[in-house]
Amino acid sequence: MSHPTDAVALIVFGALFTLVTVIGFFAARWRRGDLAKLDEWGLGGRRFGTVVTWFLLGGDLYTAYTFIAVPALVFGVGAIGFFALPYTVLIYPLAFLALPRLWSVAHRRGYVTSADFVRGRFGSRSLATAVAATGLLATMPYIALQLVGIRVVLAAMGVQGDWPLIIAFVILAAYTYNSGLRAPALIAVVKDVLIYATVLVAVIYIPSKLGGYGAIFDKAGAALPKHSPKPGALIPSGADAHLTYASLLLGSALALFLYPHAITGALSSRSGDVIRRNAALLPAYSLLLGLIALLGYMAIAAGIKPSDPNFAVPDLFIQQFPSWFTGFAFAAIAIGALVPAAVMSIAAANLFTRNIWREFVRPQSSDAEQAKVAKLVSLFVKLGALIFVIALPTQYAIDLQLLGGVWILQTLPSVALGLYTRWFNRRALLVGWLAGMVWGTWLAADVSFKGSVATVHLFGGHLTAYWGAFAIVLNLIVSVGLTLVLPRDRSVDETTAEDYLAEAPAHPLPASPEEEPRFTRDPARTRAAH
Repeated sequence: MSHPTDAVALIVFGALFTLVTVIGFFAARWRRGDLAKLDEWGLGGRRFGTVVTWFLLGGDLYTAYTFIAVPALVFGVGAIGFFALPYTVLIYPLAFLALPRLWSVAHRRGYVTSADFVRGRFGSRSLATAVAATGLLATMPYIALQLVGIRVVLAAMGVQGDWPLIIAFVILAAYTYNSGLRAPALIAVVKDVLIYATVLVAVIYIPSKLGGYGAIFDKAGAALPKHSPKPGALIPSGADAHLTYASLLLGSALALFLYPHAITGALSSRSGDVIRRNAALLPAYSLLLGLIALLGYMAIAAGIKPSDPNFAVPDLFIQQFPSWFTGFAFAAIAIGALVPAAVMSIAAANLFTRNIWREFVRPQSSDAEQAKVAKLVSLFVKLGALIFVIALPTQYAIDLQLLGGVWILQTLPSVALGLYTRWFNRRALLVGWLAGMVWGTWLAADVSFKGSVATVHLFGGHLTAYWGAFAIVLNLIVSVGLTLVLPRDRSVDETTAEDYLAEAPAHPLPASPEEEPRFTRDPARTRAAH
């Protein structure tokens, strides 16, 4: 459908956007800390409690593109789009087990990124650099997709051109630079209130106009098999469909908390117990996600014919709601882009500063210098994402973000398994990472980056599954095999068993480069944490 300019929706949208801008700048005064220090700017001082962490992680992981892409996928292919629902349920038990251990060792050792942990755990600069580079590579298109979400809702209100997106970028860049992680943490509260209100109204009001959920499912069930070029279905059938579904949800669940922005959100917590409580509370977002996915079926039942599947939800809202509520809903989606985009840019800046700049350019850089570099890098990261969205087709960002999940999954052996064992050889992990990266990318390229699955022929049969599942299996096979055949790894693990006890007393965080925990070669200080 065409999108004429809607003045009322734009006024409501602009008012709410202005509100969060003020909150973003005010956040620098909230829970005051020295923002000239990287820990304060990039991790909020590591002292967010249960409530703030809940909003931050929820706002960080459930992005604007989730609001757009999940129902668009359901609109296009049906039930397979619901893979996002069980995978968000599956991640929380994994987070309950792993993230408190990562928080503990990071808090005690002054680590800011997952690559810091890998550097200390395995004593390998090459492996840590690979983890940092993977995080940067996977995060950049993810930030671009948040800008795509903003662009979609602006276009739905009839706003043409790139200038509104540039204005949104400037605002985001300014308050992130000024307030650091405190800004998205505070804005996340507003974002969640807006999105919960929007979704709850939508899932009650829209079905009442479409004849109820029974009529919605009947119409979707009749329409999906007729979709082209690939028919959809209310219920996937066949062994291939079941394996595809299972591999998508498992691979996505394993990847999600390996992303730098998820780890940044977790490390900003004040204790391991805060993370555990959030692992128990965050499934409330999964309920919300399930309701959001149903909007795809509602769009089918309402007869929406979008020019692009990403407009399925915006066009549905325009059709079903008055202009003022449409502006409210679109503001919720756009603000839902600002929170993750801010956290992602901060996480990318932390990775570059700690694991590229400090490691290779200025090993003796002070904490203040690292914070300054991180602030500047966060600006360049967002600028790069903006240029990407403006200069290249949106499909490129989508393709690269799909690949991002495959790439970040290849850090699982060194980061997630490294939290529990030091058995792996660091060189084996590096070769396994490279094998997984290359094969996962090749599988995606072989199907022209369409979808998220590939078919591999083995022993006269075939398997159809998520690209990342094939890649991580190869990664693990190579890592385990080479660890068994290579000579014993004699690199030093600077962490100790006590470092992984989530509530153990923390060492003081480093105040200067001379006091920072370096990667000692003193065997007397080494104790493997198995």
